[in-house]
Amino acid sequence: MPTWNQINDKLDAETAAGVDAAKACDDLRTKFLGELSEKMTRPVIAYYSGFLQKKDAAGRIHPECAISDNDINGFMATIHSVDRTRGLELILHTPGGGIEATRGIVEYLYRMFDRNIRVTVPQIAMSAGTMISCAADTVTMAKHACLGPTDPQINGMPAMGVLSEIERAIYEIEKDPRRTLLWQRVFDKYPPTFIGDCERAVDGARTMITDWLKSGMLSSEPDPSQAAESAVVQLMDYDNTSGHSHHFGISKCKSIGLKVLPLEADQALQELVLSVHHSFMATFSRTTAIKVIGSSEGATWSVNG
Repeated sequence: MPTWNQINDKLDAETAAGVDAAKACDDLRTKFLGELSEKMTRPVIAYYSGFLQKKDAAGRIHPECAISDNDINGFMATIHSVDRTRGLELILHTPGGGIEATRGIVEYLYRMFDRNIRVTVPQIAMSAGTMISCAADTVTMAKHACLGPTDPQINGMPAMGVLSEIERAIYEIEKDPRRTLLWQRVFDKYPPTFIGDCERAVDGARTMITDWLKSGMLSSEPDPSQAAESAVVQLMDYDNTSGHSHHFGISKCKSIGLKVLPLEADQALQELVLSVHHSFMATFSRTTAIKVIGSSEGATWSVNG
């Protein structure tokens, strides 16, 4: 496996020789994705967000880094040339994004690959990225990789946090009605229908993930419904996580009940996956790309800043 430094040295040499940086990065990613596909004996599509590198003027994650409805165009472009009869290995690196966009992506992948999907997480797949992972048969994770809570965000605010705040307000007002004025000021910041939107988002996410787990990853359990519901309770356990960015490592994911495989169990596979990962990280560092979807057949779709 080439190291991070070796990958950068190779790209430096190519750009110094006059090769366009974007083309050099594209060629390198395609090379590693092709080698990974040969190892896995099935097509590979990598969905990568540059959220660790790409920030807006205020230092926040660039909004285009999130999973959105536009991404379906990227999947359509990259799936077009692959053999869909052998299933799909999906490499994920994302901070998450829209719930309905996530639903659309998963349902499209289900139709294209007859639900035969495995996910690999080299580093981070948070929130909606975790939801997509729950739609797979298995998830392969590196020791340093993580999933995260599946708490939906509404207008940049955690829906479960809003609902938890309401429960706290009701409790405190019942104990001391004088706190009504204080809480009224808190709730004045919410626009009309916002609380209802939060309730629908939480209920929708819970139902969606439960259905995917029950019919897929956990379908072989003695009681798939119970196993799925138990997993979702832990994935949406707002009170016992430190925040939306709380990291669930491989041990935690296993304890939740997800079918997780350690990437390090296969040294050759680990090296190929990390080569893919490093090549995408180099792309975000060297080009204007904010998000890239690439296939082992050489198809590439990107969002650029």
